[in-house]
Amino acid sequence: MSRIIGEKLTNIPWQDKPAGSNSPVWRYSANPIIQRNAIPNSNSVFNSAVVPFEDGFAGVFRCDSRSVSMDIFAGFSKDGVNWEINHEPIQFEGDPEVTKREYRYDPRVVKIGDRYYINWCNGYHGPTIGIGYTTDFKTFHQLENAFLPYNRNGVLFPRKIGDNYAMLSRPSDTGHTPFGDIFYSASPDLTFWGKHRYVMGTINGDASAWQSKKIGPGPVPIETDKGWLLIYHGVINTCNGFVYRMGCALLDINEPWKVLARSRNYILGPETLYECVGDVPNVTFPCAALTDAETGRIAIYYGCADTVTGLAFTTVDELLSYMEEYPLESEA
Repeated sequence: MSRIIGEKLTNIPWQDKPAGSNSPVWRYSANPIIQRNAIPNSNSVFNSAVVPFEDGFAGVFRCDSRSVSMDIFAGFSKDGVNWEINHEPIQFEGDPEVTKREYRYDPRVVKIGDRYYINWCNGYHGPTIGIGYTTDFKTFHQLENAFLPYNRNGVLFPRKIGDNYAMLSRPSDTGHTPFGDIFYSASPDLTFWGKHRYVMGTINGDASAWQSKKIGPGPVPIETDKGWLLIYHGVINTCNGFVYRMGCALLDINEPWKVLARSRNYILGPETLYECVGDVPNVTFPCAALTDAETGRIAIYYGCADTVTGLAFTTVDELLSYMEEYPLESEA
């Protein structure tokens, strides 16, 4: 039995694994939990992040408008399933040079100390990693961008590694990025980032073809007694375009750029109508994971076809056992 290092979350959304299922991750039976028209001017609501907050949950949601403008919005829920999302996007306080908006999308949220830190893909003469924080999900403060353009999928670790804050990200380009590996970066103050380390990359050939075009970090890494459990997305380029699936890896607890294990098989991919049909077909894109240290349960929030938001479930034992059963030998 493996163990999540963290707090118990007795109100974590949950459904038991369906009888007869051999999948390591299973979908919520009432998916999608957030429809594309969840707020009056939304074209789509997807690729969003949630955390425990007060007696329920709070989140930062990617809501593309009906003019297809990309921005992020705060929202709240009592049960992690039924959400009330603000109708107006987040307004950040800070240096006007930094807070000037071009576009914002694909947020992640993590609590460190008494602050809830937000990362998102931030437009600043090209995509880079925005960093901000809030204590109440009402007032938001924006810090310096982490990197020069071009970068996406910035994800902070939930605690310092040694003396430094730590982040995973995926360097990219200005377009749809037909490449992409995961890198680790460290910072003493969330402003100056360095000590960059390669973590892992795409897999050529057919050993694990679902992640042959590009990969990127998903939810905040989950601390376990075996190492950091990372859920990430992988992409293959098919004759019908990109297909986005989820995988998992285990990173060293003290040196997270070292990969201890990685799944050869994907853990969830587009199968249902709401995952296969939408503004961008065939996408399952994880951005958040709630965890309960007492039971080992994990609830994954993921974008479906760049249109709606889905919820899926697993446990730390399910994912670690799956990596052991279907290992990517070159990464172990």
